[in-house]
Amino acid sequence: MKTFKMLSMGLVDEEEIINFPLEDGIIINQENSHRSWVLEMLMDLSHEERFKQMMNSGKIYDVKVVISYPENEPATFEVGIYAVKKIGNHISVLMKGTLKRARRKYAESLLSELLEDGLEGEQLLTRFESDMRSRPVLRKDEANN
Repeated sequence: MKTFKMLSMGLVDEEEIINFPLEDGIIINQENSHRSWVLEMLMDLSHEERFKQMMNSGKIYDVKVVISYPENEPATFEVGIYAVKKIGNHISVLMKGTLKRARRKYAESLLSELLEDGLEGEQLLTRFESDMRSRPVLRKDEANN
C-alpha cells in the first residue's frame, strides 16, 4: 500500500465542483486487484449533515483530489461514502473507490477551451491563471458525464 497527503477535495456536482476545506486528509492506494483507494478527510463539523445524507443515499460520487503538492493536477475518483464520524468540532469522512482512468492534462485542456472561446493576449492570460486556481469543470468533462 502507498499513502499520500490529501490537500484538497472537490465534489463534482453537475456543472460545478464544490470544494470542501480540509483540516487534514490522507489517501491510500490499496494496490489490490480491484484498484481500490481509501480516502479519509477531517473537515469542519458544519458539513456533517450533507455527508451523512450522501452516505445514506448509497450513491457513487465523483471527487477531484489534489495529492501531495498544491501544484499537482487533481485526480478524479469514483467513491462511495462509508463513514461519517464526529470528532470534536470536526467530522471524519471515509470514502472508498477507484481512480477514474480518463485523466487528461487539465492545463492543456483549459487552454484549448479558452482559445476556442476566442480569448487572446492579456485577457487569455488573466482568465487562464484564474481558472487554474478555481478549476472549473471543462466542457470535455461535462460531455463525458
